[in-house]
Amino acid sequence: MDFARVENELKKRIVHPYTWGRKQSDEWDLLTNFIYTTYSFEKLQVKISSFEAHLKNYALNRWYNFWSAQAVENLFGLHQKVNPNRNKFDKLIDFSIEDVSFDHKTTIFPKGFGQSADFAKNNPQKLVEWLYKNQSQEGRKHLKNRLFIVLLDKNNQHWKLKSEINLLKTAIDKYVENFDSNKLIKLKIENNDIQSDIIWVEN
Repeated sequence: MDFARVENELKKRIVHPYTWGRKQSDEWDLLTNFIYTTYSFEKLQVKISSFEAHLKNYALNRWYNFWSAQAVENLFGLHQKVNPNRNKFDKLIDFSIEDVSFDHKTTIFPKGFGQSADFAKNNPQKLVEWLYKNQSQEGRKHLKNRLFIVLLDKNNQHWKLKSEINLLKTAIDKYVENFDSNKLIKLKIENNDIQSDIIWVEN
């Protein structure tokens, strides 16, 4: 992957407001699945030019989140400790680190958590439990191992950090190099044994 090109394209998105207008749904996902094969921001704008405002924002956000996630997945894959999942249709596993399989999820620090970022850093299991219970509904919901990348921006523009590929790379490199499966957060939710962790990305 050309990470510089991806970062350049993603940064074209951040000049536009980041609003959803509605929760993500399987129905609207189907209407905007062209984002998976639309590489440039300019081509995306052409494809959504006739959309009404809410659907246009939905497509913009899905495109931005997808290509940032693709970059993150590829950044993990640069490491010898990481074994990428070659099955692109597997929604439960993106890669394994030292034989521990993970889906990865990049998310902004959630307002709904109700506690400060400092509290979350000192009590990571509480944040992970909240994320499992409150995010990724419908087709995205699962109770398998997940590695969370949590974005924290000093100006509360957390979402913009998804375009900072070099910043993400620095955090991912440090995490993988120091990975210790014994330090993973262990959870049991709805009779599912889960291993998880948080990578903080801050500016």
